[in-house]
Amino acid sequence: MLQFIRKTFVIAEFETRKIIHDPTEALMRMVQPALWLLIFGQVFARTHLVPGHNYLDFMTPGILAQSVLFVSIFYGIAVIWERDLGLTHKFLAMPTPRTALVLGKALSAGVRSLPLMVIIYIIAALLKVNVIWNPLNLLGVAVMVILGCIFFSTFSLIIACLVKTRERFMGMGQLLTMPLFFASNAIYPIAIMPPWLQVISTGNPLTYMIDGLRFLMIGEKGHLNLFADYGILLGASVALVFIGGILYRKVII
Repeated sequence: MLQFIRKTFVIAEFETRKIIHDPTEALMRMVQPALWLLIFGQVFARTHLVPGHNYLDFMTPGILAQSVLFVSIFYGIAVIWERDLGLTHKFLAMPTPRTALVLGKALSAGVRSLPLMVIIYIIAALLKVNVIWNPLNLLGVAVMVILGCIFFSTFSLIIACLVKTRERFMGMGQLLTMPLFFASNAIYPIAIMPPWLQVISTGNPLTYMIDGLRFLMIGEKGHLNLFADYGILLGASVALVFIGGILYRKVII
């Protein structure tokens, strides 16, 4: 078990070093959530879409989750690039369990998303969003962000292993991103959705991530308690990591 953990963190550290060598990627990814909060949020704050709530308060956790989704769902394309460069064969030749490879890559995606969390908190402070600044809540948000990244980046890796080409992968990523986002409670509450969309939303992992973030960031109680949100994301992530470990070799077949 200790060997598995050590090898997982070795892979995560290797993947994270790519961010240090190319910090512009993190900076570019900060533009989209800033635009959502500064433009979309400012406009829809005037609509009173969520009665009894400041809409910017309601929206901010959803935009953080959206940013995590957008960063993670295209993470699998790196696996295809690695295959084309011959790196996947080297990874598979290492005495490292495939699940450790998959989990290490997923953890590095979580590290990539932490700067997004920082920038969203900074923008929230500038816009006077009523976020909770308790250190335990901030830690809880960071853990939730990393868990969400593990789930969606591993889901992305599984898609990459199955479709095997960049063109198909990009098509699948674009096909899935918007439905996952709009079939969640990111920018409107589940209560105002039509019944059929409410059913889809309750099966959407992004909904539970937002549920937990909303409680931790603005103190709004969700449909489930916080531990249930963590448990659902953790259980789903563990399942996908095992599936990803099984399918990882298929990317070169």
